[in-house]
Amino acid sequence: MKMVQKNFKKAFTLVELLVVIGILAILTAVVLVAVNPARQLMQARNTERSAEVNSILSAITAYIADPINNGAVPASGGTIVSCSTSGTVWSNIGTSTAAGFVNLKTDLAPTYIADMPMDPSGTEGDTGYDVCQSTANRITVSAPSAEGATIEVTR
Repeated sequence: MKMVQKNFKKAFTLVELLVVIGILAILTAVVLVAVNPARQLMQARNTERSAEVNSILSAITAYIADPINNGAVPASGGTIVSCSTSGTVWSNIGTSTAAGFVNLKTDLAPTYIADMPMDPSGTEGDTGYDVCQSTANRITVSAPSAEGATIEVTR
């Protein structure tokens, strides 16, 4: 009897390839859910807003503390409104003299702050930040565009 020798080539079967692709798809989905890029970007924007609110408030505080200004609040191009107890009334911090904006850039930049920060979702002429002064002369700066958080600092 003559033995027939068959040559088998080593290769992956279609089923094996499909299983590997399925496992890779599941792992990719798990990593994307764990990382959640939309949430990471939102947190990054809120972190930027928080830092900028602190910068603006520090610049206003430095302006008030400067003996040249005699303790006056910067309010070029408008008036910083009082913080209401029944609901906060804010004055928009702008970079222009557009209606409804207090242009603090002329008073603060570049002496007390390098340049007025702009909210990541801000529009032209509006920094995206608000400021008010309480009856106890405490200044509050807030970021009303904050995503899923309240960002405001009072000093």
